[in-house]
Amino acid sequence: MNLFNMRRPAPSLDDLILDSTRNNHCAESLMPAVARPPQVFVRGQGSWLWDSEERAYLDFSQGNAANSLGHSPQVLIKALAEQTQVLINPGNGLHSRAQLNLVERLCRQTGSDQAYLLNSGAQACEAAIKLARKWGQLHRGGAYRIISASNSCHGRSFAALAASAGALGNRFEPQLPGFSHVPFNDLPALHAAVDAQTVAIMLEPIQSAAGVIPATEHYLKGVERLCRELGILLILDEVQTGIGRCGTLLAEQQYGVRADIITLGKGLGGGVPLAALLARGKACCFDAGELDGTHLGNALMASAGLAVTDTVLEQGFLEHVRESGCYLGEGLARLAYRYDHGQLRGNGLMWGLTLSDDSADAVVKAALHEGLILNAPQSDCLRFTPALTVSKSNIDEMLLRLARAFSRVRTAQLQCRRGIAV
Repeated sequence: MNLFNMRRPAPSLDDLILDSTRNNHCAESLMPAVARPPQVFVRGQGSWLWDSEERAYLDFSQGNAANSLGHSPQVLIKALAEQTQVLINPGNGLHSRAQLNLVERLCRQTGSDQAYLLNSGAQACEAAIKLARKWGQLHRGGAYRIISASNSCHGRSFAALAASAGALGNRFEPQLPGFSHVPFNDLPALHAAVDAQTVAIMLEPIQSAAGVIPATEHYLKGVERLCRELGILLILDEVQTGIGRCGTLLAEQQYGVRADIITLGKGLGGGVPLAALLARGKACCFDAGELDGTHLGNALMASAGLAVTDTVLEQGFLEHVRESGCYLGEGLARLAYRYDHGQLRGNGLMWGLTLSDDSADAVVKAALHEGLILNAPQSDCLRFTPALTVSKSNIDEMLLRLARAFSRVRTAQLQCRRGIAV
C-alpha cells in the first residue's frame, strides 16, 4: 500500500474559507462540545492514522502531544495487555506494583522526592496549587496567592483555569481569588507582583497553547533566583514539555533550573489518561487523604506510564528527538520563508509557526484534505507535535503536504479577493 498516494480529492474553495461558525457533521448522540471534522478514524500506527474509508493521514498533532510514542506502539500494547491480565484497578486506597514502580522511576530520574499519579494534566496542576497552599499554611504564615504568566494554560479544572490566563480565550474562565497574572518573560513585572501573601510562581517553560512561546533562559533562571531569595515555591507546569518532548526528560534541564513542584501529563501515558505531580524537598508536605480519586494511579495506567518512561530513557532515544527536532525546525523555517509566513518558535519536537494572517483554521482544514493532521492553538499559529519516534521521511512528507495546504489556502484567498473586487 502506497500511503503517499492516498490523497483526498481536492476540496472546493468554500471549504477553505475562514468561518468559525460552521458546524461539523457529527453523530447526533455526541454532544457538540468539541469541533471535529467529519472523518471517523478507525486505526493508527506510528505517525499514521486511517479513517473508515481507508484513507491515510500523517498525524503531526498526535492528540495534542499525548501520543508520545505515536499510535499503538508495540511497547505500550504489550504493557497494557500484560497488565490487564493480572490487575487493572485495585482502588486508590491500595498499592499496586505498577504504581510503585512508576513513581520510583519518576523520582529517581527527575531528582524528585515524592510523586503522585493522577488522570490528567489539569488534575496535576490543581494538585500542585493545593500542595503549594498547604506549604504556605505550614511555612509562610498562611500565604496562598499563586502568580502565573499571561496567556498561560494550566488545564481545564476549576482551579487550573483560574491559574491560567487567556491562552484558550475561555469565556467562562473562573475569577477565583488568590491568582494573579503578569506578562510572560517579564522579570520586573513578576517581581512587582509578589507580596507577603504570595506562596508560589507557576509557569510553563514553553507556553504551548499560546502559540509555542518559550521562556528565555534569563527569565526562567531569574524566576528561580527570585523564588529562592523570597522563600516561595517555583512550580513548573511540564504537562506539555515533559517526558522527552523537548529532547530532555524535563525542559527544566535545558534551562538549568530546579523547580520545587513539577506537573507532568500528556505524553506520560502515551495516549492513555495519566499525569503526575512531583515534589522536592520542603514542598513535600501532603498528609494521607489530602488527594483522592477513583482511578488515580491505577495499575493499568501506571503500566502505560512505566512503558513510556522506560522507552524515552533508552539509550539514543532523546538524541533522536533532538536530531529530529532540528530537522523539523529547519524544514519549517524553509517553508515559512517560501510562503512569507512569520516567526518559528519551539524546541525538540514542539514547534509553533506564526502565519502572516489569521488563516490557521483554514490551513488545518486544507491540510486535512491533503492527508495531514495539524493543530492550531491560535488563529495565526500552527502547532507541530509529532510522535517522538517520527522519522525524517515522515517529516519530509509532512512538509510536502503542508506546502500544498498553504498553496490551497492562498488560492482560496485570492479568489475571495477577486470576488469582492468584482
